[in-house]
Amino acid sequence: MDEKSGQNGLTYKSAGVDIEAGDRLVDLIKPLAASTKRPGADADLGGFGGLFDLKAAGYHDPVLVSGTDGVGTKVKLAVEAGRYSGVGIDLVAMCVNDILTQGAEPLFFLDYFATGALDADRAAEIVAGVAAGCRDAGCALIGGETAEMPGVYDNGEFDLAGFSVGAVERGDILPKTDAMEAGDVLIGLASSGAHSNGYSLVRRILAIDSPPLDGPAPFDSDCVLGDALLAPTSIYVQSVLPLMRARMVKGGAHITGGGLPGNVPRMLPKTLSAQIDYDSWTRPKLFAWLGEAGGVAENEMRRTFNLGVGMVLVVAPDRADEALRKLADAGEQAWRLGTLAKAE
Repeated sequence: MDEKSGQNGLTYKSAGVDIEAGDRLVDLIKPLAASTKRPGADADLGGFGGLFDLKAAGYHDPVLVSGTDGVGTKVKLAVEAGRYSGVGIDLVAMCVNDILTQGAEPLFFLDYFATGALDADRAAEIVAGVAAGCRDAGCALIGGETAEMPGVYDNGEFDLAGFSVGAVERGDILPKTDAMEAGDVLIGLASSGAHSNGYSLVRRILAIDSPPLDGPAPFDSDCVLGDALLAPTSIYVQSVLPLMRARMVKGGAHITGGGLPGNVPRMLPKTLSAQIDYDSWTRPKLFAWLGEAGGVAENEMRRTFNLGVGMVLVVAPDRADEALRKLADAGEQAWRLGTLAKAE
């Protein structure tokens, strides 16, 4: 066998990279991308870059807002459970919720999928979740990248990253820190579960008793444990963006790694602090079980998990009831989480 001449020699496929599988994946995801078409983007795939027309999207004096994130070790649970579409939604949610807090409408999204050996059907299931998340967020899936990297990832393993770009009219950029005052109301929006943070700790807790992911949840016999742990991250764009455009919201915080203590202060001026009432909502049973099963201290729970709060908004006291009513009409569970006070 002559490796240098290439006759009966090594091929890219024998080295672990299947070009045909990659081509098949592109064919599988083209209709998924097309389903996310919106003004400004036709969502066609195949070029070297994705295009977006801000004028066609209706903006006059826009500022672009970008965000990137991943799903973290939640992908390990997805592999163990053999369920993949939810992590695609997670990927979109982690990015679009971040840029939403700046007042931005998510416009387009790109994904990066890396794996050891490409399984086109599994990858298409993941991208189907990405497309579903994009439709929920109102943004177009205009491109992405698939990387097959044997030796970097074991067979069956994969990782995800996402990139979202949005726009906001210059005068509507959030937070409005100069407008925030002591007495402003903090509104909490319910999460759908652990979202995509703290899963390294979740997996350590699971290792203690090794409950089966396809069995009943230890905290709710009517719920499958895998369903609870892999519940996709909530996407808040459709419910929150109208409030922002009506100028009812002074600031927003996406509750990710760091929990409420680590994320709420990021939207506040140094002169104000958040007074959060941790008794203002009923903590989902999932978090109570995680804390008890892992012996996790309350402080650690608060800074690791969202504890049932996925996003926090700042509104003036005289607009709080209206905001809560509109959020309820949009299908959100929301409540008064606390208030702002002068910082010591």
